[in-house]
Amino acid sequence: MTSFGRHRLLLPVLGWIFTTGLVGLAAEPAADRLYVGGTILTVNDSQPRAEAVAVAKGRIVAVGSRADVLARRGEQTEVVDLAGRTLVPGFIDGHSHFFSLVDVQTQALCASPPAGPCRSVADVIAALERIKERRKIGPGEFVMGFGCDPDLLAENRFPTKAELDRAFPDNPVFIVHVSGHGAKLNSKALAAYDVTAATPTPVGGVIGREAGSQEPDGLLFETAFMPIFAKLPSPGVDELMAILESGQDLYLRAGITTAQEGATMKHQFDLLRVFADRGSLKLDLVALPFITEIDAVFAGKPPANEPDYRNRLRIGGVKIVTDGSPQGKTAAFTTPYLTAGPAGQKGWRGELSFPQAQINDWVKQVYDGGATLFVHCNGDAAIDSLLEAHRFASAGDPTKPRGTVGIHSQFIRRDQLQKYAAWQITPSFYTEHCFYFGDTHVVNRGREQAEFISPMKSALALGLHPTNHTDFNVAPLDQLFTIHTAVNRQTRSGVILGEAERISPLEALRAITLDGARMYGEENTKGSIETGKLADLVILSADPTAVPAAEIEKIEVLETIKEGKTVWKK
Repeated sequence: MTSFGRHRLLLPVLGWIFTTGLVGLAAEPAADRLYVGGTILTVNDSQPRAEAVAVAKGRIVAVGSRADVLARRGEQTEVVDLAGRTLVPGFIDGHSHFFSLVDVQTQALCASPPAGPCRSVADVIAALERIKERRKIGPGEFVMGFGCDPDLLAENRFPTKAELDRAFPDNPVFIVHVSGHGAKLNSKALAAYDVTAATPTPVGGVIGREAGSQEPDGLLFETAFMPIFAKLPSPGVDELMAILESGQDLYLRAGITTAQEGATMKHQFDLLRVFADRGSLKLDLVALPFITEIDAVFAGKPPANEPDYRNRLRIGGVKIVTDGSPQGKTAAFTTPYLTAGPAGQKGWRGELSFPQAQINDWVKQVYDGGATLFVHCNGDAAIDSLLEAHRFASAGDPTKPRGTVGIHSQFIRRDQLQKYAAWQITPSFYTEHCFYFGDTHVVNRGREQAEFISPMKSALALGLHPTNHTDFNVAPLDQLFTIHTAVNRQTRSGVILGEAERISPLEALRAITLDGARMYGEENTKGSIETGKLADLVILSADPTAVPAAEIEKIEVLETIKEGKTVWKK
C-alpha cells in the first residue's frame, strides 16, 4: 500500500479521536457559563467542595479546580464571579401545595408573626376587610382568609360565628386554619354549603356545635371540611394562569427548582397541564393526585408515575391522607391529648381520616399500579395505619423497596422509625414545626413526645434519607429556614425542642437537595453538583456550613438557576 493510501485510512481514525475527546484540542465544547470565586458546596461525598463549575446546554460539564474548569472557557462563555458567595444545588421541595399560590394571592393573610400580621381576633377581621376592599368583593361573594392560628391570637380562639356575621353581614366568610385541615365559617358560609343542626358529623371529621345544642358554631375540620374546601369558588381560568405565572416566583426566590403539588385534584391537574403546555413553568413540578381523584386523573387505568416531565410537569405519585394536624388537634394518636379536642372533646385522641380497611385498599391499589405512594401521617396512630396498610398491600414482602414516603411523620415513635428503616419508607419531616408549633405541641402532647418530633438525627443514624419541607402554605416558602430549624430546633419562645435530634447544616442541606431528589427517583439527574447532572443551582449570600447556627435563617437566596439559565435574581 502506498503512503497516500495509508494516510487515507488514518483520516477516519483521526476524526474519531478528535470528536471523542482523546485529543484535548477538540475534546470538549466551550461552556456557556463558568462559576468561580466563591464557596461551592456540591453535596457530593466524593467531591464535597470545588473551586469552579462549568455549565453547557443546561447541564453541569465540569466540577473541580479553577484552572481545570477555566479550560472550558470560550469566546462566548459567561464567567460568573461569585465574589465570595456560595453556590449550592437547586433546592428540591420535600412537600408543599403549589396550587396554594392561588390562595396566597386571593385570600387574606391571617397568620400571626412572623408569618403574618394577626395578633388578635380584631386583626383577623381587619385582614378580611382589607382583602374584601382590595379584590372588590361584592355582596354575596366569599371573603376568604388563610393561615389563622387561634393558639397565637390574644383571645386564644378563632373569631366567633357571631363576630364574623356582624363584620360581614352580606358575605359568606371562610377562614382556613393554619394547618390547612379546617376552617371557621360564618352563618352565610354554613348556609351556602347546607351545614345545619341536622348535619351529622362524618367519620374522621369535626363539626363544632353551639353550647347546649346541635347548631353548628362554624368550626369544621377534616372530613367535614374537605368536601367544602374542594368546592370553594376560585378565579376564572385566565386569572388563574396569571396568578400561577407570577406566583411561581415565590418558589424561585426560595431557590426551589423542583416543586410539589402535594394533593392534586383533577381540575387542578388539568389547569396545571394547560399552564405547563403553554411553556409557562420555570421550574419542574411534581404533581401527586389525591387518592379519590385517581380514576379521573388516570382515566380508569392503574395509577402510575409519569417517568418524564412534559413541559416541566409530571405525575410523581399518589397522595393519601390518614389523619389531620397536631396543631389543629386532629392528628390521630394512640394516647389522649392533654387538652380538650378541637370541639371541646374530653379524652380526645384524634381519629383516622378514613377507616383502616379503606386505607388498606387504597394502598394496595397504588402499589399494584406501580405509582409512588405519599401518605400524610402526623400522629403515631396514623403512622401505625400507614405501616399496617403497607404490610397489607406488600404481598408478604414489606421490605421490598417501593419508594413510599411518610409525609410529616411528625410524632413517629422510635419503634415505628425502625420499621421505616426496615421497610424502606422515607420520612419527609417538617422541622419548622419546632419553631411554629413546638410550644403548642408541648402543651397538647407533653414535653417528652414533643422532643422527638421530626427526628432527623435518629433517622439518619438508621440509614434513612429523610427530606424536609415547608408544607406551603401552612408555612412560608423559605428553604433556608428548613435548614435553620433542622440545625437549631428552637421554638418561638426560645426553648430548644429535642436537642438530641439536631443535625449539621450540611445534613440539613442534603435533605432539601440530594435526598429530596432521591425521594422523587431523580437522584441521577438532580440534587448535587456533579458532572452530567442538570445545572439546577442556587447562589446564596453566605455558606450555611460556615456561619453561626443561629444566623442560618439570615442567609438570602440571591439567584436561582434552572438548567443553566437564571430564572430569578434578587
